Amino acid sequence: MIRSLPVSASYSVGFKIYIGLFFFFLFAPLLVTCVLAFNDSMFPALPWKGFSLDWFVADGPERIGIFHDQINLASIWVSVKTAFFVTILSTVVGTCGAFLFEQEEFRFKQFLYFLMLAPLVIPGVILGISILLFSNTLGLFFENRFNLDIGLLRPGFWLVVFGQFSFITTLVTLIVSARLKKFDYTLEEAALNLGANRFQVIVFITLRFLKPAIVGAMAVAFLMSFENFNTTLFLVGSDATLPINLYLQVRDGSTPVINAISFLLIIGTSTLALVNLFVQKNKSD
Repeated sequence: MIRSLPVSASYSVGFKIYIGLFFFFLFAPLLVTCVLAFNDSMFPALPWKGFSLDWFVADGPERIGIFHDQINLASIWVSVKTAFFVTILSTVVGTCGAFLFEQEEFRFKQFLYFLMLAPLVIPGVILGISILLFSNTLGLFFENRFNLDIGLLRPGFWLVVFGQFSFITTLVTLIVSARLKKFDYTLEEAALNLGANRFQVIVFITLRFLKPAIVGAMAVAFLMSFENFNTTLFLVGSDATLPINLYLQVRDGSTPVINAISFLLIIGTSTLALVNLFVQKNKSD
């Protein structure tokens, strides 16, 4: 649609209704979840039975709030640790991948680029099963052939990290590449002509230009890792991440403590997003 062209009144009303319904559909479930986190009920659903903070601060025996729920707190910590290592690995490798694919043409570049995008096309369930079968097969090979028991190949923390790293790295590469395409390489040439070495050029010019994209990619990588379920489900060991733990609770029947966890996550991510917008706005000013 060309904005300068006149539109009918019915179109304007229909467009506004569409926008309203879209955002209602998007935010209504989140709002209901936040409200039910304060519901004085033993069930994580309606009807409303009064306001209560028990699902945040209660310490039993009938009710245990999230701040005293050791199982959920432990799963949150596992998710944070997993997301931390995935973010570091994905950012380093993804940024290097962006530099690689933005170089001049080299042999098999398009084929390698296609392989990089493959984890985004493959469903997370298939990816998780494939990684599990590969690690089990490789682990049995080393055990039978060399009598070596490699813990990294068993379902557990590090297998989850490497499993998530396998596809989150692609996202980081795409984000950084989009920023790198706008880079003016004559700045590097000028710095080299003025006496800077290659390392100084990369650190003080190229990476400084890429800083917004790298920070944004790190945020995306952390959130993608923290909330990942499909791939993690097949790779997790005895220490469950938060999405896996919540799934087990919902499947077996749970209390509104899951709403309390969701409320805290919504508030936390929203606060980080607002802080990021505020910082970016100050930098632009």
